Amino acid sequence: MVQKAKILLVDDRPENLLALEAILSALDQTLVRASSGEEALKALLTDDFAVILLDVQMPGMDGFETAAHIKRRERTRDIPIIFLTAINHGPHHTFRGYAAGAVDYISKPFDPWVLRAKVSVFVELYMKNCQLREQAALLRLQLEGGGQATQQEKEPAGLLAELSARLAAVEEQAEALSKQLDDESADAGAVATAAHLERKLTGLRRALDALEPGTGGASAAVPS
Repeated sequence: MVQKAKILLVDDRPENLLALEAILSALDQTLVRASSGEEALKALLTDDFAVILLDVQMPGMDGFETAAHIKRRERTRDIPIIFLTAINHGPHHTFRGYAAGAVDYISKPFDPWVLRAKVSVFVELYMKNCQLREQAALLRLQLEGGGQATQQEKEPAGLLAELSARLAAVEEQAEALSKQLDDESADAGAVATAAHLERKLTGLRRALDALEPGTGGASAAVPS
């Protein structure tokens, strides 16, 4: 069963959170509410999120300060942040959002279709990264060996074939996603994340190929 991605919605106004939930419910992912920056940081301590939708104007800790805390934490610094704001103070205000680590900056009222499309891209990238980590974990088990051998470990050729097939499926999905981003002139943040994913996939394919008989055995490094 494929796990759903979690999307963090941060806004001090309940009606805005309700509106975001209505817009994003069609993505069929897990939506988590936070009514303040402090509450958002607390949620980020225990859960992994595909993307954060962060309101800029909030009492107490505003969106910029919250984003700064998120980017300082090793666990959360790579989570994409989309800033949402009801006012526009011009280029300087927008620049401050990107400087705080945002991948996008959207002014309210926003087009629900556009917001949903942007969020869906980051959810897809998150899912691909999760699949990549699973494949890497399987490869590490094969490389490390030791312990009690399972039936698959007794048949390395069969395991390698299965891993190669799974990796090929992820590679195909990543390639399709990259083409989609190119066609839609996507945000620079999404394109950069997709490129990082492709580099990780290339490294994983190289490590898998090295495990094939006659190509150097299990001495290859597996991407972290």
